[in-house]
Parts: sequence; structure tokens; C-alpha cells
Amino acid sequence: MKEATGELNMTVVTIVLIGVIAAFFAIFWPTIRNSIEDTWDANVTSQDNTITP
Repeated sequence: MKEATGELNMTVVTIVLIGVIAAFFAIFWPTIRNSIEDTWDANVTSQDNTITP
């Protein structure tokens, strides 16, 4: 019985940690996405400037 309780506790801890990580990404995803888009756009712009004469 003791072993089953330990497994249940680890399951609960795992589910809570997955929820915390998901909440973190849900809150910060717009900032991360904007940063990625800005970097992508800057790279595309620099590439366009070197290709067009």
C-alpha cells in the first residue's frame, strides 16, 4: 500500500509540473513569438538587401 501511495504522489507532482510549464508558456508565448517574428523579419530584410542590386 505504501508503494502505491508513492506512485500516486509522483503522478500528482508530474501533473502539477506539466500544468505549471503549460501555464508559463501560455503566459509568455506572445512575447516569445513576437521575438521570433522580429528576428525572422530582420533576417529576411538583411537577405533581401544583399540579393537585390
